[in-house]
Amino acid sequence: MTFSELDPRTLTALGVEGALEAAGAPRATADTLFGLSAHPDARVRARVASHPNTPVEVLGTLAANFPREVLGNPGLPLMRLARPNLLGVFPAEGVIALLALPEAPGWVLDGAARHEDFGVRTALAARANLSPARVEALAQDAGWQVREAVAKRANLPEPLVRQLAADDDYDVRKAVAVRADLPGDVLRTLVGDGHGIVRASVARRLDLPLDCMLTLATDDDSDVLATLARRVDLPRNVREWLAGNENTLVRAAALQAWRVPPAWLTRAEHDADPEVRAALARRPDAGPELLTRLAADESETVRRAVLERNDLPEEAVLLLARSPEQDIRLHVASAEGLAASVLDLLLEDPDPAVRTILAVRPDLGPERLDRLATDPDPEVRRAAAYAETPGDEVLGRLAADPNAGVRRAAARHPHLPPVLLPTLATDRDDGVRLSVAGREDLPEDLRERLRGDPDGSVRAEAEGSAT
Repeated sequence: MTFSELDPRTLTALGVEGALEAAGAPRATADTLFGLSAHPDARVRARVASHPNTPVEVLGTLAANFPREVLGNPGLPLMRLARPNLLGVFPAEGVIALLALPEAPGWVLDGAARHEDFGVRTALAARANLSPARVEALAQDAGWQVREAVAKRANLPEPLVRQLAADDDYDVRKAVAVRADLPGDVLRTLVGDGHGIVRASVARRLDLPLDCMLTLATDDDSDVLATLARRVDLPRNVREWLAGNENTLVRAAALQAWRVPPAWLTRAEHDADPEVRAALARRPDAGPELLTRLAADESETVRRAVLERNDLPEEAVLLLARSPEQDIRLHVASAEGLAASVLDLLLEDPDPAVRTILAVRPDLGPERLDRLATDPDPEVRRAAAYAETPGDEVLGRLAADPNAGVRRAAARHPHLPPVLLPTLATDRDDGVRLSVAGREDLPEDLRERLRGDPDGSVRAEAEGSAT
């Protein structure tokens, strides 16, 4: 019997070696490959994804898990000729997986742009290195999720930023509200946006001007006020107003083993269900070697179960610090008693939120803190300014930072070298001068100068901090 004579309904029952041979046979029929596409062994399904006789519909299903094999399928060029809109029959998950490949060719991008599923077009809009024409076309997309993804892109032309800031959907405007390159007049427009989520996003900006703070302090949305209340650079009168707000949320924000046979454990470690392996990770008798292996498990469910433990060996912590999930790495970064190897690994984390948590750790050490003080992300540098003892050199660097929010944080540090105060007291940003004016250790000559500051909030702060 040849492989072409096999009943497709029985192919999933073939042994792995037989199935691999069948899936690689040059004359394997479409029906045979269709049957093998449901084989439980991933190697068999990968071979089906690479076979030129595999039907288009089957390739679309397999693309989600085997995008490279599908893209490299030698029959794909002929399929594209026969079906110009080939990707239109692919499920969204398959097209998104193809888009995630750095080497995805232009025809994949074109097909994704025409795909009816907005999730595909959203994934395209988030892809790096798109042409300006394609970005502009996606900014006009009917799906708000697509326009939101465009609004989150770096280096958008200003006309597009302005267009998206006036978008009908608040999620799009929310994405615009946190852009670092937002023009001042657009920022002030968003302060008065009709949706509280947008205004709350504005209230979180590091560089929020004082006049915008004062406007938001009169907002009637408790989430906006609570967001504002968590800021540390508010004028004194605004802080007092929010601390006495009638809404509880705003006031609070202003204050801010059983034993089992060893064979059972071995079987559980190799169980196909991640929930079983997760249960194993929670056992109090799980040893260091087992926990290290489970920390490298392919399932996020298992890795999260390992994360719940407080007795992990260093190797397991290192593996969790490499997890693709941001919140797992954030959890590791905030854990107590991290080894130097873990700290050094997290210092290179691509997510600035992870590096921000590192910056305020008391056990970071001066060399690592010095690196974070020159981090490309201003949130990380601002966090370095909140470290207990950053040292004069780091504080001097942060006090001269190009980002106003970082300078504001440095200006409030209790150990700020006095020699830096005169420069900060004449800073071009009124928020920096406000931070200086609120210092209780301010020399009288500088306090007198700030009492004559052009900004009324700075003058009031200088007057109030003297009492």
